[in-house]
Amino acid sequence: MTINCKGELIDLAAPKIMGILNLTPDSFYDGGKYKDESAILKQVEKMISDGASFIDMGAYSSRPGAEHVPEDEELKRMLPILELILRNFPQTLTSIDTFRSKVASESIHRGAALINDISAGNLDVAMLNVIATHQVPYIMMHLKGTPQSMQKKAVYDDLLKDLLSYFSKKVSDATSLKINDVIIDPGFGFAKTTAQNYTLLSHLDLFQTFNTPILIGLSRKSMIYKILESSPKEALNGTTALHTVALLKGANLLRVHDVKEAAECVKLVEELKANTQ
Repeated sequence: MTINCKGELIDLAAPKIMGILNLTPDSFYDGGKYKDESAILKQVEKMISDGASFIDMGAYSSRPGAEHVPEDEELKRMLPILELILRNFPQTLTSIDTFRSKVASESIHRGAALINDISAGNLDVAMLNVIATHQVPYIMMHLKGTPQSMQKKAVYDDLLKDLLSYFSKKVSDATSLKINDVIIDPGFGFAKTTAQNYTLLSHLDLFQTFNTPILIGLSRKSMIYKILESSPKEALNGTTALHTVALLKGANLLRVHDVKEAAECVKLVEELKANTQ
């Protein structure tokens, strides 16, 4: 199972790590933490050294109830930092976390390798055509509504059937446009209650039916710290526990804040699989 990133084939049969770099002031965990070039480059270097295959950059917070960010502001936050990273780490495979086709297009022109779209094209109808034109890997997440409204939309006739139907259509749409590298993301925490998140995780293996890589974004989310009655800051151990479950159920990519710990988790699970009788 491979994806083509700027001419380099990345094999996801062995799970890979995507390190999160938030360029927003209001992310739920590390918002506003990386305010200057030195801090940004230090964090990127650390994530690469710790085992990240991809750096996922976001300039629009998608936490529940996040404030809307104008497109110009998202571009202003994103593009200079993308150029900074690729100037200092030219071999880095950067993923752009955006639902806007203009942000995606401008980022690809500047060297971005993947696009990570929380709406799978629902919030910008031009997105799929941009991906098809540039033929970059495309992460399609499940989301109902917008980051501002999604928590009111966690209602399903049948959670698993609804998500499988959603991805069936999305993968079909991408295939019809000859988009070669699709990655699906069930969207933990997006228009889903805590109980729904755990139902989804327990049945994650169902999504292997699409024969596409599966990305998981569980890192330090409320589905962890609410159960543990703690906080995002204290949720690393819980994150690792759920990463283990996700890997055993077929996850190919872990999108994380803590790269070293996630890489260790992957290494141990892969050893377990290799020695299963």
